[in-house]
Amino acid sequence: MDPTPSRDHDGDGTADGGTVRSEGPEDVDEVQAVVAAAFGDEPVAELLADLRRSHAWLGHSLVAEQDGAIVGHVSLTRAWVDDPARVVEVLVLSPLSVRPDRQGHGVGSALVRAALDLAGDRDEPLVFLEGDPAYYSRLGFVAAGPLGFTAPSVRIPPMAFQVWTAPSYSGGVSGALVYPDVFWRHDAVGLRP
Repeated sequence: MDPTPSRDHDGDGTADGGTVRSEGPEDVDEVQAVVAAAFGDEPVAELLADLRRSHAWLGHSLVAEQDGAIVGHVSLTRAWVDDPARVVEVLVLSPLSVRPDRQGHGVGSALVRAALDLAGDRDEPLVFLEGDPAYYSRLGFVAAGPLGFTAPSVRIPPMAFQVWTAPSYSGGVSGALVYPDVFWRHDAVGLRP
């Protein structure tokens, strides 16, 4: 993906998604720092590092850059839907990370839109995530359950289990989302009390 300026409003009257571009090898350490800052004590940065070394990694990792610094990151990784007729390869959008001082300024929305543009050019018909429906619904995601999909864990609240249908989606797919084992090794599926 070529660097493109992305301007977006997050509903707070501010805008500045920065430049969204593909992550390069030289960006990995800075991305890890952004992810760690965005998630605090949660081991999401470790999850991302292990995703990079796993079968789930497709290399679809995007960064948002402002004034020469990386302020956000998102990646698309491989997963599957266990449809009754066949296993269907799909994508998972996770993690989405924005540096705390840049949250609420359109960076996350710009990253998600760029990731969905990338996903729309691929063969996988669906992109899943766990997240706030108030945020992701305005970016094209809907609750996955009513479309016939089952969350990979009962710990995922039904409204947080969401899906985006790609232009290649023609319907006729249903079943359980199956996350790659790296998500399970990090206990990064659903919420623990």
